[in-house]
Amino acid sequence: MSSIDLRKKIVEFTLEKKQLTGVSARVGIVLDITGSMKTLYNNGTVQEVVERILAVASKFDDNGSLDVWVYDTEFSRLPPVTEQEFGRYVFTHILNNNAIHKFGRNNEPPVMEDIIHKYTVEEKDPTPVFIIFINDGGVVRPTKKVIMSSSVQPIFWQFVGIGDSDFEVLKQLDTMTGRLVDNASFIHLDRIEEVSDEELYDQLLNEFPQWLKAAKGKGIIQA
Repeated sequence: MSSIDLRKKIVEFTLEKKQLTGVSARVGIVLDITGSMKTLYNNGTVQEVVERILAVASKFDDNGSLDVWVYDTEFSRLPPVTEQEFGRYVFTHILNNNAIHKFGRNNEPPVMEDIIHKYTVEEKDPTPVFIIFINDGGVVRPTKKVIMSSSVQPIFWQFVGIGDSDFEVLKQLDTMTGRLVDNASFIHLDRIEEVSDEELYDQLLNEFPQWLKAAKGKGIIQA
């Protein structure tokens, strides 16, 4: 069995455990490409993360594809990842792509606004959106304002902190007030490459079910 097929089996088991079997969602991944992430791109860790998240998308999304963004001070919306073409995705579409601004500083709000625009204007659809946001620290404070304003949208933000930063802004997500529903979660995985697939999927999908229930209750997504 290939690694992607094995991971899909683990995702399937996790969905059963979280009572998410049969749930459809559009899945996207946002990859921090600031300077501090350079080693993780070069040593294959980011490529591995993309494959691991593709397994989630393949079980949630009818077309089995994973939408992709990268960002530092600027952002790029990239072609989706599919099971047919994921093996060298990071090298081909990111590292070897001179059109992408790489290894600068953090600026999260512009890429988040583009995500919101894609799913609520360009491709408006009642299907919920599950965004997995990979970051190694330095998130700017205005990010909280975007999260707050997007709480009325069918988008759940799952932030994943990697490395040993303090993640001050992201740690405040669960206590933010003024939102229609709690639409964001943060998990910290110091060395994501050492976290098993079982643990990764369990943590990634921990708060998504509660958001789905709350969002249905408020009419943000269809019951």
